[in-house]
Amino acid sequence: MHDCLYPAVHDVRPFIGSKDFDLSRDFYIALGWELTYDSDDLRVLCLGSHSFYLQKYYQKNWCENTMLHVSVANVGEWFEFVAKAFNDYQLHECGRISGEPKEAGYGRVFHVWDPGGALIHFAQFAN
Repeated sequence: MHDCLYPAVHDVRPFIGSKDFDLSRDFYIALGWELTYDSDDLRVLCLGSHSFYLQKYYQKNWCENTMLHVSVANVGEWFEFVAKAFNDYQLHECGRISGEPKEAGYGRVFHVWDPGGALIHFAQFAN
């Protein structure tokens, strides 16, 4: 690795497609994201200090091969929160949740699929 000087960076945000723009917005809000920008074809959704662009664009192959990795302090608490949101907001009608968190080689994980098919990978890294 080498020392590199570059201009300041304020943020890095992925773009996530949506099959149904409003349904996807509501799905992410139900899972705790906050809508901080809204236009006819682009939205910003934030979870803590992290955010992504939700765009009004759908291409099946791209959306179903998109992943968001969400690193959390307690994957069990997040699973309970997400499972409750799935029940409270009937998210099973538009998305999917995996079973209880499972051990992976690097920590514990569970998965959620949004209405457009993007995979949200919740993970708690092993210490």
